[in-house]
Amino acid sequence: MYRREFVAGVDEVGRGPLAGAVYAAAVVLDPFTAIDGLKDSKQLTEKKREALDVSIRTHAVSYCVARAEVGEIDEINILQASMLAMQRAVSGLKVPAEFVIVDGNRSPGFACPSEWLVKGDAKSDVVKAASIIAKVARDREMVRLDELYPEYGLAQHKGYPTPVHLEALKTHGLADPQNVICTLSRSYSISRRAVCWISERSVTSLDAIFSRKSLCRWFLR
Repeated sequence: MYRREFVAGVDEVGRGPLAGAVYAAAVVLDPFTAIDGLKDSKQLTEKKREALDVSIRTHAVSYCVARAEVGEIDEINILQASMLAMQRAVSGLKVPAEFVIVDGNRSPGFACPSEWLVKGDAKSDVVKAASIIAKVARDREMVRLDELYPEYGLAQHKGYPTPVHLEALKTHGLADPQNVICTLSRSYSISRRAVCWISERSVTSLDAIFSRKSLCRWFLR
């Protein structure tokens, strides 16, 4: 493990959902100020994440939350968009990092040395902190979008492909592809790809559209 004072942890959130931008956060913690309760954001309750989000932003040496937009996801794919969001988060730090630890099995290029760490959000405090503030930021965006499109239940499932979400998309979204493009293109990352997939194949069965195989094809396009 690299040992320097200004080590940034980086994590992303939003690669799995069908809706919204992909988020990433970079956090440089103060080595002399401990933050109790840091864990992988997925292991924390919403209330605990919210409390830790405040604590991290208050006590960190530097932090930045960034995102790659839906149009960028469609243009360069979700993996590359998540890498782009990570780069933006690190470049947005007010105190430049001397080294970066990225959660996962790959790291994008940064202006400083970096390494990736599998399950870093369970092993490294700076990565845990990044995972928390990225998750809180994205969840808040889903709540905001839910106010605009309440019929999709985004505040409940945060855009992940739950049965409730898929059913809502079948009922309110892809039944009118033009409406999906016009009103939801900024919130639904699958919209343009989904509509293209449907129109190219003259699909008439919405159940076929929402099969697991079809969803995988959308993510890989």
